[in-house]
Amino acid sequence: MERLHADKGPEKDDETARAAARAWQGLHTLLLERHDLRKAVSEALGMSFSRVRALRRLAAGPISLRELAERLGADPPYTTVIVDDLVRRGLAERITNPTDRRSKLVHLTEDGQEKADLAVAMLTTPPDALLALPREDIEALDRVVAKLLD
Repeated sequence: MERLHADKGPEKDDETARAAARAWQGLHTLLLERHDLRKAVSEALGMSFSRVRALRRLAAGPISLRELAERLGADPPYTTVIVDDLVRRGLAERITNPTDRRSKLVHLTEDGQEKADLAVAMLTTPPDALLALPREDIEALDRVVAKLLD
């Protein structure tokens, strides 16, 4: 039985709410404890995960420092420190914005794009336990995750 709760959307019965809490905790444990690849990716690329996150956000194409800060959920001064480090490493560079020559965009160099691609490959490789599930379970999980991301 479902009731609309003013702050939280549909209210579920107690059993459904407990099952949802178990599933949520399980996802947390799987993603942030058992299969947290942030340290491995940081070590493979030789940089902090905040820099890896910036590389991944820049991989789609040049963006302004302000937009990068928004995508990272970081303040602009900290984002500037990250970008300065990526530039020093030869992974990114600032270019003139073709639509506003007074501003700059940040984009990845070829080496930066290679590192971003490596990070994406490492972070999107499913763990063996997931790959070992029957196809129908994997497809069901895929459907559920897609609904949650909508």
